[in-house]
Amino acid sequence: MTAAPEGHEAPTPIPPPSNFPVTWENPEDEGLFWQTDPMHFPEPTTPIMVRVGEAINEGFRLAGKVYGMPVTLRYHRINTYHYKTILPVVPPEEMEAQGKRAEANLQLAVGRLWELWDSEVLPEFKGILAFWETFDLRNASMPALLAHLDETWDKLVRQWEMHFLIGFPFLLSPSLFQEIYQELFGEERGLDAYRLLQGFGNKTVEGDHALWELSRKALVSPAVHRILAEKETSDVLTTLENAPEARGFLKELHAYLEEYGQRTDVFAEMGCPGWIEDPTTPIRNLKAFLAQPDRDLSAELAALSEERERSIAQARADIKGYPQPVVEQFDFLLKAAQDGTIIQEDHNHWMDQRGMYKVRQVLLEFGRRFTQAGVIEDPEDVVYLTSDELRETGSGLPQGDRRDVVAQRKAEMDHFRRIQPPPVLGTQPPGPPPDDPMGRAMGRFFGMPPQEPSEPNVIKGNAGSRGLARGPARVILSLAQSGKLQKGDILVAPSTMPAWTPLFATAAAVVTDAGGVLCHCAIVAREYNIPAVVGTGRATSVIQDGQTLEVDGDAGEVRIIS
Repeated sequence: MTAAPEGHEAPTPIPPPSNFPVTWENPEDEGLFWQTDPMHFPEPTTPIMVRVGEAINEGFRLAGKVYGMPVTLRYHRINTYHYKTILPVVPPEEMEAQGKRAEANLQLAVGRLWELWDSEVLPEFKGILAFWETFDLRNASMPALLAHLDETWDKLVRQWEMHFLIGFPFLLSPSLFQEIYQELFGEERGLDAYRLLQGFGNKTVEGDHALWELSRKALVSPAVHRILAEKETSDVLTTLENAPEARGFLKELHAYLEEYGQRTDVFAEMGCPGWIEDPTTPIRNLKAFLAQPDRDLSAELAALSEERERSIAQARADIKGYPQPVVEQFDFLLKAAQDGTIIQEDHNHWMDQRGMYKVRQVLLEFGRRFTQAGVIEDPEDVVYLTSDELRETGSGLPQGDRRDVVAQRKAEMDHFRRIQPPPVLGTQPPGPPPDDPMGRAMGRFFGMPPQEPSEPNVIKGNAGSRGLARGPARVILSLAQSGKLQKGDILVAPSTMPAWTPLFATAAAVVTDAGGVLCHCAIVAREYNIPAVVGTGRATSVIQDGQTLEVDGDAGEVRIIS
């Protein structure tokens, strides 16, 4: 290895722990800096997710090329966990100049963010959804189904390209607004900027409110109320179907699932059933909502909207005497940040949830046929095959027994599920990452490393949503455990994707291991007006069920009281 230039640290190899040995298929990968992504992929992922990860990588590359970004993203499945790295696409001497060009291009996109989403990205993506929805999976011949699979992978790349085309500017816009707000009003008021973005609602909050309203309808139907209150979660749907007096409620439940249930409990994982397939999670939420006092969530959102308008009026009054270009830049970034905050959640509903659900349905059709042919045991087992094996098996039916392969891969995932993956692998790069607007926005999304606490009973993280709350901790590692969350509890979780947010109507505050002020959890916590401390890195491993916590969303601190 050549010596590092004077004044620069040399790259440092990161030895993996003994229980997580890594074999690098490509020796060059060992020289890269790999990080876990606990926000999106906290658990082991199935083998078919390698193909999904490749689509994400290619989508990022293509979108980055449009904006002229000097870096790209790459996901890689290592010992069943998805790791990510950032790679340069230009020589080191060109990074700064290329970064400036990308920044200028992104600023243009920020200026037309809503138009980009509403007139270009969303209409095109609805066309992709129509491609999946109009194809007759069940009656297609195998050659036609294989051709549809190839087109599905192509559509998935385009989906992720659009995801990042809109994602870069919608992430950048609130980050830039926070920065101008801090410049005008002081660093310590950075979180105040998000009061000016709250109360608009979005598809995530809309779905949560619809589920709450469904619970209110259940309360006024004695038969439905009794079924939800008395039956085990797994028995509720069958019991409702066999109760004539529940027919109206059941119709509304299916309508809810059709609109908001094309999602899974975890991000993008093809092995996780959608709520339409398995409504356990929404039914569990309905059962929990029954025990809660009535509240008007629409009125609460309207109150947040009123507070937003007061905050905007006050901010504009405070900068009234500033030079006109400053006032215009403030208004420009305020509008972009408001649009970006809505689009971040809406794109998740359409792309990350509904789009990935459609891809899963394509895979399950192969699984159904493979099970009929006896080459796998269960349609769900199809996700334990690679994309090449999927195609080979489809082309060779009824030959090509994959049952042993599936069993081995299930065992591998079970093995590594019991092991905490190291947060970083490969080689530690010399020096900090570049300090540029997009890099800072990404830092606010994924979260900066938490500071060391000054007291042993304090856990530090990133301030996500303002407020102070005290209550008993409920450590919930997956939505299967969400039934133990009671009104007034503090939700402590690895991270929260949209499927988790109905719990925000129950929780007094939220604490997560992953995330920053721009992550999904923080945005929705602000829409529920509950405190959130995100990106603690260790809350779920330190905090125990039942401990009394004090969550300070302004300071980004969690204090263990008992």
